[in-house]
Amino acid sequence: MTWTRRHLLDIESLSSDEILAVLDTARAFKAVGERTIKKVPALRGKTVVLLFVEPSTRTRISFELASQRLSADIINFSAEVSSLRKGETLKDTARNLEALNADFIIIRHRAAGASHFLARVLNASVINAGDGAHEHPTQALLDLFTIREKKSKIAGLNVTILGDVLYSRVARSNIWALTKLGARVTLCGPPTLVPRVFEQMGCRVTYRVEEAIAGADIINLLRIQHERQRQTMFPSLAEYADLFGLNKDRLARAKPDVTIMHPGPINRGVEIDSDVADGDRSVILEQVTNGLAVRMAVLFLVNGGIIPQEAPGNS
Repeated sequence: MTWTRRHLLDIESLSSDEILAVLDTARAFKAVGERTIKKVPALRGKTVVLLFVEPSTRTRISFELASQRLSADIINFSAEVSSLRKGETLKDTARNLEALNADFIIIRHRAAGASHFLARVLNASVINAGDGAHEHPTQALLDLFTIREKKSKIAGLNVTILGDVLYSRVARSNIWALTKLGARVTLCGPPTLVPRVFEQMGCRVTYRVEEAIAGADIINLLRIQHERQRQTMFPSLAEYADLFGLNKDRLARAKPDVTIMHPGPINRGVEIDSDVADGDRSVILEQVTNGLAVRMAVLFLVNGGIIPQEAPGNS
C-alpha cells in the first residue's frame, strides 16, 4: 500500500487503498498522541500555512495542533486582516505565501474548487480543508477512522446521512469514502435538501426518517448550511426538528448499538437533541480527537512519509 500524492484535494479521486493508507497511518499517530511526549520531528524545518478564508474552529485548530505535533513551523493567515480585503487575488496571496518558503498550504474557502486551483499554480503541497459545498476530505477520513474504531470494519455497514445533504461538503466526501470502502449509504432529509440526483453516487434516498434510521449501524447528522443556501429550503427550524431531528423517541427505534456522529458545530434542538448528542451512543467528541490523528497522517503522507508496516489490511 503506497501514497504518492503531493496534495490532498478531495476523496473522489482517491482509491480505496489510498483511503486505507491514511486510516492506517492515523492509527499510528493516535498512539503518538497517547504518549507523555506527543511531538515527533516528521516535519521539522517545514512551514505550514493555514490559509483559512472561511470561518472555522475545529478544522483550523486541529490542523494547527497536528502541525505542531509534527514539529512544523506555522503561519496563521487571517483573511479579515489581509490584502484579500484590498482586492488581492487568491492566487497572488498564495504565491506570496509560497515565496516565504511555505511547504504546505492548508486552505478553506467558500468557493468550490479553490484547492484544485491552488494546486495548479503552486509548487507547495495543497490540502483542502473545505471548499464551498464541494468536499471536505479530512472530515470524511476522520469519520471513517472513527467508524472503523467503533465497528472494526466499514465494508457492509449501513450508514445513514441525515440532514442538509445538498449544501454539505461533508456529505459528498463521506459518500465517496463510504461507498469506495463498501458501506451502504442512505440519505435522508427534506426533498429540497436531498434531491434524488444523489442516487447517481450509489446512495439510497428516502424522505422518511424512521425508514432511514431503521437498520442503520451509523447515523451521521448534518447541520443546516444556512450560509450556503440562496433561499429558505424548508418552512422553519421547528418544523425541520419535528420531521427530521434525532431525539430520544426516534433513537429508541434504531438498533441498540447504533453510533451517532456529527461533524459540528451542533445545532442542539434542531438536527439533534442534547440527550442524544451527549448520550452514550454519541462519538462526536471522539471524532474531534480522531481528527487530530488523521490530519497528522495526511501531513505526514503528503510530505512523503512511509506508511507504517504494522498497519492492518482491508477494513
